[in-house]
Amino acid sequence: MNTLQRIVAQTRRAVEQRQRIRPLNGPGPRSDIRDFGDALARPGLSLIAEHKRRSPSAGAIREDRSLTEVVGAYERGGAAALSILTEGPNFGGGLDDLATARQASSLPLLRKDFIVDPYQVLEAWTAGADAVLLIVAALGESDLAALHEQVLASGLTPLVEVHDERELGIALELGARVIGINNRDLTTLEVDIRRGLDLVRAMPDGVLKVAESGFSTREELRELEAAGFDAVLMGEALLRSDDIEAACRVLTAPTM
Repeated sequence: MNTLQRIVAQTRRAVEQRQRIRPLNGPGPRSDIRDFGDALARPGLSLIAEHKRRSPSAGAIREDRSLTEVVGAYERGGAAALSILTEGPNFGGGLDDLATARQASSLPLLRKDFIVDPYQVLEAWTAGADAVLLIVAALGESDLAALHEQVLASGLTPLVEVHDERELGIALELGARVIGINNRDLTTLEVDIRRGLDLVRAMPDGVLKVAESGFSTREELRELEAAGFDAVLMGEALLRSDDIEAACRVLTAPTM
């Protein structure tokens, strides 16, 4: 069993437990949804700044700053949106983090997790997410299509994540309008930052293109923008900075 399969199996068990403890009804009216797509579509390369406490590949990342402090620094530093990792056993997150981030920031929030069940979309909606990550590699095509439709029907934005040409074809056939290319192979956790730069050439106009994993410098972000990306998702490089806000400002300053 590879890393992705292990985490997906863990997630399914945890979701079953939460459903028994706290059943959720379908979403009702919510007037406070922030437009994740609009945030990424603004001129230049938009920064989706990520909060995560740890990861299977990196271990503990940042333990001396609270989530409120981190997302505040991200917003002051010019981030366009936030990614909040809510997976618990491997990344140290939780749904409470979404609610905390919503109180601390006015930016659109992405629930980043291994979404495998409709219940998790209801959780995201209830906790205040504006967008939901859907990973093609973690889902069968029929489940992916059903979850994608559910996210849209809830008024949220699906960010559909791919890793190769086959998965990109599935995302495009689905009609995904926001597609992320993850440079990290979720089965091995290895990162190849050229993956996205090669794959973005196959993405059509009209799709918002997000680069994920492995980036740390302004020069890399300039290359992403030149290649046609609309946004970049970054976490570890920012979280490990001595001054998170200043690190964001370096990356989000207008190109001269």
